[in-house]
Amino acid sequence: MSASVLFDAPGPKAVARHRTYSIVSILVLVALVAFAVWRLYDRDQLDYALWEPFVTPKYLEFILVDGLLQTLKMAFFSIIFAVVIGLVLGIGKLSDRGWIRWPAWLVVEFFRAAPVLLLMVFAFFLLSIGNGPLSPFWCVVIALTLYNGAVLAEVFRAGINAVPQGQSEAAYAIGMRKSQVMTTVLLPQGVKIMLPSIISQMVVALKDTSLGYYITAPGLTAVGKPLYLEFGNQVPTAIVITGIYVTINLILTWIATVLQKRLVGEKKMLDVPMVGDAQSGRAV
Repeated sequence: MSASVLFDAPGPKAVARHRTYSIVSILVLVALVAFAVWRLYDRDQLDYALWEPFVTPKYLEFILVDGLLQTLKMAFFSIIFAVVIGLVLGIGKLSDRGWIRWPAWLVVEFFRAAPVLLLMVFAFFLLSIGNGPLSPFWCVVIALTLYNGAVLAEVFRAGINAVPQGQSEAAYAIGMRKSQVMTTVLLPQGVKIMLPSIISQMVVALKDTSLGYYITAPGLTAVGKPLYLEFGNQVPTAIVITGIYVTINLILTWIATVLQKRLVGEKKMLDVPMVGDAQSGRAV
C-alpha cells in the first residue's frame, strides 16, 4: 500500500474544500496587493521622480557597493565565525568533562537569550565609540557571531545526538578514540541532518545585519537614509531595500535546497544494497 497508515488520504469533498480554501486565499492575497498598490498611487508614491534613483547608475552603484556588498561581507564573516564557535561550543556541551561542558553550557545559554541589538550596542560602546580599536562594522560581526554561534551550538549538539547510537558504538568497537568517532563518524553524518537549520540561521544572520543601522554600521539600511533624505522617497526606498533582502534570502534558500537534495541523493546511492553472487562473492 502506498498510503501511510498515519495519514488518511482526503476524499473528494476534502479535496474540493481545500481547493476552495486555496482559491479564496489567492484572491485575498491579490486583493491586499491591489489595495497596497492603490494606496501607493493615491499617495503619489508611484511617481517616477521617487523611483528614479533606483534606475540611475550612480545611485545603483551606491546601493550595491556601499550597501549590499557591506551587508554581504558582514553576514559572511558572521556566519563563518559563528559556525566555528558553534561547532566548538556544541562539541563542548557533549564533553564528558564537567569543566568543559558547564562553561560551554553557560556561554550558549547566555548569548542565545541575549537580544542581538543589545549585543551590538554593548560591543559598540565597548570597542568602537571614541577611540575604540574596532569599527561599527566589526561590532555588528561580533554581536552576530556570538548570538548565532550560540544558536548553532545547539544545532550541532542536536544533530550529533540525532545520529543513530549504533554508529558510534560500531566505531568504538573497532578501537576508535572519541575524537576520531566525532570527526570521522558523527559530524559527517550529522551535517546532513543539521543543514536546513544551519541555512536558516544564515538567513537570520543576513537579516540581522540591518540592526547595525542603530550603531552607524554600513549596509543596506544605512544607504537608505541619505537616499530618502535627498529625494523624500521613504516608502519606495523601504520597498527597494526590502526587495533586495528578500531576493538575497531566496537565493540563499535555493542554494541550500539544491545542496540538501544533492547530499540526500548521495546518501541514498550509498545506502543501495549490493547483491552478492553466492558462489563467487562478487557484487553484481
